[in-house]
Amino acid sequence: MIAEIGHYAIVLALMLSVVQGTLPLIGAHRNDSTLMGVAVPAARGQFLFVLIAFCALTYAYIVSDFSIALIAHNSHTLKPMLYKVSGVWGNHEGSMLLWILILALFGLMVAEFGRNLPAGLRARVLAIQGLIGIGFLAFLLFTSNPFLRLDPAPLEGQGLNPLLQDPGLAFHPPFLYLGYVGFSMAFSFAIAALIEGRVDPAWARWVRPWTLVAWTALTIGIALGSWWAYYELGWGGWWFWDPVENASFLPWLVGTALLHSALVVERRDTLKSWTVLLAIIAFGMSLLGTFLVRSGVLTSVHTFATDPERGVFILGLLIVVIGGGLVLYAVRAPLLKGGGLFAPVSREGALVLNNLLLATAAAVVFLGTLYPLMLDAVDGGKVSVGAPFFNATFVPLMVPLLIACPIGAMMAWKRGDLTGVLGRLKIAVAAALLVAICTVVIDGNTDIVAALALGVAAWLVVGAAVDLSERTGLFRISFRETLRRAGNLPRSAWGTAIAHSALGIMVAGITASSSWQTERIQIVRQGDVVELAGYEVTFRGAGNVPGPNYTALRGTFELTSGGKPVTMLYPEKRAYPAEKSNTTEAAIHTTPLADVYIVLGDADGKGGWATRMYHNPLVPWIWAGAIFMAIGGMVSLSDRRLRVGAPKRAARKSAEAATA
Repeated sequence: MIAEIGHYAIVLALMLSVVQGTLPLIGAHRNDSTLMGVAVPAARGQFLFVLIAFCALTYAYIVSDFSIALIAHNSHTLKPMLYKVSGVWGNHEGSMLLWILILALFGLMVAEFGRNLPAGLRARVLAIQGLIGIGFLAFLLFTSNPFLRLDPAPLEGQGLNPLLQDPGLAFHPPFLYLGYVGFSMAFSFAIAALIEGRVDPAWARWVRPWTLVAWTALTIGIALGSWWAYYELGWGGWWFWDPVENASFLPWLVGTALLHSALVVERRDTLKSWTVLLAIIAFGMSLLGTFLVRSGVLTSVHTFATDPERGVFILGLLIVVIGGGLVLYAVRAPLLKGGGLFAPVSREGALVLNNLLLATAAAVVFLGTLYPLMLDAVDGGKVSVGAPFFNATFVPLMVPLLIACPIGAMMAWKRGDLTGVLGRLKIAVAAALLVAICTVVIDGNTDIVAALALGVAAWLVVGAAVDLSERTGLFRISFRETLRRAGNLPRSAWGTAIAHSALGIMVAGITASSSWQTERIQIVRQGDVVELAGYEVTFRGAGNVPGPNYTALRGTFELTSGGKPVTMLYPEKRAYPAEKSNTTEAAIHTTPLADVYIVLGDADGKGGWATRMYHNPLVPWIWAGAIFMAIGGMVSLSDRRLRVGAPKRAARKSAEAATA
């Protein structure tokens, strides 16, 4: 009965999405408040029914209802409860249901928190969200129904992919989908603006919070995915330029550009058409990621489905949504006339440079990701595009972008003083040079490029600190006055500084882990000692240990430094009988400055074991930087100026005070 309730809830949600996607558009065109008002209850109803379907599927997973084909193919009674719940989205059908749930949630949020939006704009935005919902609900219902029955039902399920039986499954996909789907809001606002033929600073203030939510969630999702791959796959790296990794990175790059260009629209009423285009492309890149994961066009640990029928459906949806958006843009964009003029050397000019570099970087990643697929599709042969290509093309684009960050943040609007800004940043320049020189001196074999990269990292961190000190008058006025200014500083300024400094932390982590990684691959026997970057690693043996739904071969390694014990490490090789699959679990000792990373391999039949050991300097800084970058996004999101309707409330309070 639960499965039938979930199925019919999807049907009802699809019907409501049709209502939501049509009647409010007609009402906005006719200025009919009744028809426009349909959007809000329709959005509420769609979310309610999708939530019912999601809860029904979750309940079926918890009770191991193997009469549902999806659960029989992807679950097992011995699976821990965490993976029964998170396993709901550890497959194609369930993950699409989560995708649609988040889509409906964003529609609900606009319905509930967008009351200060103009009625016509809110109706159009919700209608476009409804149209997107039609496509994905139809896709789920007709090609990927999660509630299909099996008759007879098996007594036991086939289990979940062992690679997915990790706490990362509980967090990585939801945050990633929040990012992907969040950009649908920017897309809906862009299409609504094109229909109305109006983009103004108020529109930018309405778009930026939704873009910030999506960008922040996607930042967290990508970071969690990178960390998960780092400790789960056992190869000692954190980014492989995998096509699906790239597909998540593309909307992040475009979304970053969108955040900065929307700021120009808000403050200077210019870059309107470009900002609208970025909003369309950001969501397009999100849909591209969905297509790559589910079409079967590539082989990856991230892929969920290999059904060509599903791939064709998503490709058609991608063409309709993005193709239609771009056609509308081509027709209506000429109506969006820019307002403010600015000099090349200005805050606007710096943000334009930011957008050009980010857009070019996104194009490079897009080309490197899809070119092998397109070449293979036309029988042009198979080619591999990996790290060497991206290092040679992507990295050079990032260098001027990183250098420009502190300069652009301190530049004045309309017309800036580059000499003056550089003068105020002399401490950051000195810090960058000092870090680069010290790196070369300390390590005489250091690659000069790596030393300069660490200098750029210092430039970003110190530059952000200088920006805040300039804004608060640190060391130039009394400490009490500095605190007062800091308290009155817009939260978006704090968020920008945190995000830019976090970027510097990430650059340092990426540089150090890539340039100074130490690797040891050897056969070890009980009692053998391996020297690793100032540590002694002693192998104490290996034995079998039971798990909740697996058996593990666990190695024991003692980590010492200078003869003093540091910790014990226990890498494992796990065998899952139900899934008939094996996984490798790395053992990692993390300090603020480095990771010691050990992987246990196969036995050599002579009492020895193959092992891989890595010392990854500053690699924790990569994820620490990502965390602080997301915190910067959340701090910016809390800025009162980004709360829709705040100006109206302020104006209302002023009026009341005047009449009192």
